[in-house]
Order: sequence, then structure tokens, then C-alpha cells
Amino acid sequence: MPGNSQVKIVLTARDQRLLKELALAKIIDRELAKEIAPFTSTTRANARLLQLSRAGLLKRFFVGTVAGCRKSLYCLSRKGAESVKAPFKLIQRRSDALIVGDIYIEHQLEINSIWAQVKFRPIPAVDVHFVRFLTFPSVLSKQTPLIPDGYFELGSPSGLIPVFLEVDRGTETLKVFAKKISLYLQLALAGEFQVLFKQSRFRVLVIAHSERRLNILKHLAAKHTDKIFWFATLSDINKQGLFAPIWQRPDGRTGLSLL
Repeated sequence: MPGNSQVKIVLTARDQRLLKELALAKIIDRELAKEIAPFTSTTRANARLLQLSRAGLLKRFFVGTVAGCRKSLYCLSRKGAESVKAPFKLIQRRSDALIVGDIYIEHQLEINSIWAQVKFRPIPAVDVHFVRFLTFPSVLSKQTPLIPDGYFELGSPSGLIPVFLEVDRGTETLKVFAKKISLYLQLALAGEFQVLFKQSRFRVLVIAHSERRLNILKHLAAKHTDKIFWFATLSDINKQGLFAPIWQRPDGRTGLSLL
């Protein structure tokens, strides 16, 4: 973006929060920025994101929409990361480029939609609260060569609720998913999860793009276990919320809530 080096900006507390959260989220759109900062006005969000981009703290690029328009996306620049002392991972997309059919971006935005629901929206249980959300730059361990899409913990009166996240876009073979099932079971049964996360149990949320894909993955999991795994479609989560009674188990139970 021409002239970025000449733009001066004073970071507010809201700006700093946005940049720090973006270090974990990697890529955001305006609507997610409004939740993180938060911005109560779309106009203010647009104006501030543009200012941060022109100052070189954010890198902006675009993706096409179903309606034939283009949507702005933002990632952290090295300068932005340094300004809030956050870790930096380069997203190799050219500034102001129009990106088409980028599987990585689409997948990351879907992961972020779950992250946003867990961290920034009210949890519909007065005694349950958000604790933390983690992503993994590499495998969990040599013994468990698995890279989950995310991991979060909820606090409750009975203790922590640890949850792994797998957002399935239907691009992986069933053989790959079967391997993930085996690795998660190994993590649970061999005691390594307790060593790595200091907890005894966990859940794995598998989020599919269609009911057909969900049923295929659910039946595959049922061949190995009736525990650990919970299944829902991304559409149901977006319409009803992550904590709605939309979840299914490998043993066939349906209409379950996470809490």
C-alpha cells in the first residue's frame, strides 16, 4: 500500500487488543474485528481498519463473495506484531490482492468463527466461562503426530472442560480422518494428554460442511469408539450457536448440547 511508511498512528487500547488477538487468529474480516475490539459501529470499524492498514500495522487483501462483491480481510504485519510484542507468522498474500479459491484462508476463517463464539460471545450457562484457546504450529508430540485445528478450555464448577477442534472441509480422505481418530484415542488412553495438558479427559468437536459428510465421519468414528467425538455441521453452528442442542455422538445420539 503506497505511502504506508509516512502514516503515523497512535495505538489505542482497542487497537492493541485487536493486534494481539490477530496474532492468534491469523486472518480476520471486519465482522470479526468488530467482536474482538469491540467496535459498536461498522463505519468506525471500517475507518480504523483502513487507518491501521495504511500505517503498515495490518496487511489487507480481498476475497470474492457469493454476491459477486469483494470482502476485505486483514492479517498482522511484522510491524504490527512488533508494536504489541506479539508472535509473528507471515501470511504470504500480496497486499490489496484479490484472492480466489484459497483453501487455507477459508479454513482459517471457519476456525476463527468457532474461536469467536467461544471467546467473545456469552456462554449460555451462568456457571461456565472461557479460559483459553490454543493453536498448534507443529504436532502435539513425537508420540502423537497430530495438529488439531484448535483447542479450548471452559471453566465450570466441576473443573475444566478441555475441547479439541477439527473443522472438516471434506478435502481429506477417510483414511486421513481414520488416522486422526486413532491418534486422538491414543492421546486419551496412553496418558499423554494428562502429561501435556494436566487434565484427564477431553472432547473432540468435529465440524463438517454437510449432513452427508457428518454422517460418513460419524459412522467411521463409531467403528473405533462411542466416546470423545462430537459432530455438528458448520451451518447448524452458524444458525443456532455452538452451544445449541445440535450435536451428535458416534453411537447415534443426536440433539445434544455441549453443556
